[in-house]
Amino acid sequence: MADTLIKICGLQDVEVLKSMKILPLDFIGLVFAPSRRRVSAEAASALIAELADWQTGKIPGAAGVFVNPGIQELEELLTVAPLDVVQLHGQESPQFCREVKQAFPQVQVWKALSVAGRTPDAAADIHTLLEGYAGTIDALLLDTYDPQESGGSGRTFDWEQIPLYQQAAAKYALPLFIAGGLRPDNVKELLDGYAPYGVDVSSGVESSGSKDIAKMTAFVERVKQS
Repeated sequence: MADTLIKICGLQDVEVLKSMKILPLDFIGLVFAPSRRRVSAEAASALIAELADWQTGKIPGAAGVFVNPGIQELEELLTVAPLDVVQLHGQESPQFCREVKQAFPQVQVWKALSVAGRTPDAAADIHTLLEGYAGTIDALLLDTYDPQESGGSGRTFDWEQIPLYQQAAAKYALPLFIAGGLRPDNVKELLDGYAPYGVDVSSGVESSGSKDIAKMTAFVERVKQS
C-alpha cells in the first residue's frame, strides 16, 4: 500500500516552518480565508520560499485554502505566492472548479466537503455529488461540518461515513484526504480503519494556538508507522 500523504495546514510563521524541515511532509497549507490562521500573499510567498531546501529530499507542495474566492482574487494571489494547490472550502460549484483549472493549469484544484449527519440516501447523494465534480478537481477533502467555520474546527466527523465517500471517490478516480479533528493520538485509528489517501491536520498539532514541533513530529511518526 502506498504511503499516506501528509498535509499540515495553517502555517503562518517562517521560524516554525524552518523547524519542520526535517519532517517528511507532502503538503503545507496556507489559509487565505477568514481565520485566525490567515496569512497575506506576501507572508505566503516568504513561507513558500522556505520550502526550497527541505531536508527530507522531497519538497512539500504549497496548498492555499480559500472560501468562495473569485478568479481575479486567485490570479492576484498566485502572482505573488506560487501555490501548487488551490483548496476550495466554500460552496464552489463544479463549474467554478473547472474555471479555476482552466485559468490556472499549473495548480491542482482540491474541493473540501463538509460531512454532517448521515441521511437515509447518503450513498446515492454522495455519488451524485461526486459525479458533478468528476473531471473538475484533482482531489477531494472531507472535513467536519461547522455552521460557523469552513474547516479548522478541531472536531472529528462520523468516520463510519468515510467508506461511502471512498467508494464514490474511487469510481471517479479522486484521491481522498481526511481532515477534521485529527491529532497524534487518533490518527492511527483512522489509518488502521480506513486507510485514506491522505490526512490533513491543523489544530491537532498546536499548543496555545501555535504550531507545536513536538506534536507535528509525533503526528508524522504515527502516520509513517501505520
